[in-house]
Amino acid sequence: MNALLRPLLAAGLVLASLTAPSFAWAQKVRMATSAGDIVIELDAAKAPGTVANFLGYVRSGHYDGTVFHRVIDGFMIQGGGMDARLREKPTKAPIKLEAGNGLSNVRGTLAMARTSNPDSATAQFFINVADNPRLDSFGGGYAVFGRVIEGMDVVDRIRAVPTQAQGMHQNVPITPITINKTSVEK
Repeated sequence: MNALLRPLLAAGLVLASLTAPSFAWAQKVRMATSAGDIVIELDAAKAPGTVANFLGYVRSGHYDGTVFHRVIDGFMIQGGGMDARLREKPTKAPIKLEAGNGLSNVRGTLAMARTSNPDSATAQFFINVADNPRLDSFGGGYAVFGRVIEGMDVVDRIRAVPTQAQGMHQNVPITPITINKTSVEK
């Protein structure tokens, strides 16, 4: 232990920020999709519960084999919860909404999808393909917790695919866009 920190520790004066690493925009996740790779940087400082939830799904392999099941050009691409036959995968309990954290739903950001209940997000997420600041407060807001740092060209290819209604689902890509594998990167 550093000799300078010993007296401060003994006096109980060391702040958590001196001993804990900074996680803001530090954790990265690679999504290998059938359209190419997307790398997302996560912000655990602003959305700690949401990032922990997302990383839990990544580490468990939940997203592997899911599809982008809702694609709306000029708005967003949504995925992370269904297979190519649009069967929903089982999820963990919903998480508490972390909207209003200072991050905005702008082009290239990652946010949690949810129902009309603000505290209903589980595994599904969306990537904004346009600036959507109205989502920051609409119905309680949609929690942004990351941003695309590589592969926005892949996101743009996905947003432009032809879609159709399929059963009760709207805006489903005619040719499935699959998330083959997600992995945590340093």
